[in-house]
Amino acid sequence: MALLELKNVNAGYGEFRVLFDVSAKVERGQIVAIVGPNGAGKTTTLRTIMGMTTLYSGDIVFNGRSITRMPTHKRVELGLSMVPEGRRVFRTLTVYENLVAGAITKRAWEKLEDTLEMVYNIFPKLKERRNQIAGTLSGGEAQMLAIARALMSRPDVLLLDEPSLGLAPKIVIQIFDVVKKLRDEAEKTILLVEQHVKHSLEIADYAYVLEQGRIVLEGEAQKLMKDERLKKAYLIF
Repeated sequence: MALLELKNVNAGYGEFRVLFDVSAKVERGQIVAIVGPNGAGKTTTLRTIMGMTTLYSGDIVFNGRSITRMPTHKRVELGLSMVPEGRRVFRTLTVYENLVAGAITKRAWEKLEDTLEMVYNIFPKLKERRNQIAGTLSGGEAQMLAIARALMSRPDVLLLDEPSLGLAPKIVIQIFDVVKKLRDEAEKTILLVEQHVKHSLEIADYAYVLEQGRIVLEGEAQKLMKDERLKKAYLIF
């Protein structure tokens, strides 16, 4: 049984429909990538999982339980956490204060020190800068803080929305290395939305290609990298 599953999801904003019969699965311990062009509905997919859009029909099942009618905060309590695009951190708070603010569930607060230790092991630079004001961090450091803060809620599935957006190429590589490390060392399950198709497929286990709100291609990531249609559309070499 998949840890997270979307079943024929139709969703959008008010009367504006964005997703059309989207079905996707995320197995425990995997990185699953959703790739596609701007405006394809990638972010809307993540927001729909978190209960932040209008769901017209379909079902979202998490850990064997339908969460379709649950408010966002209940989904977080169950073990979903999303890192939105744009490196959104509390700029006037310290790194440490940002991390503590992420421990918003009961289970996270009870294991605060353990989770902090885990986060600092994954992001040693954040430990070095724990007393630094977040607004003074570099773009890459701020993105790492945003990911680390989401981890503080001890999620079963981490949703990442364009984590490499607006970062220098060298930092982009570091971010993808971090995502891979989260799966391989921290044993996290990750649903990754990205425009960097090649980088995403290199680290993902499975991937979906979303275009105009519909899944047009799916499969094991390594096999998709060899798909001629995908290579031509996204200039993968």
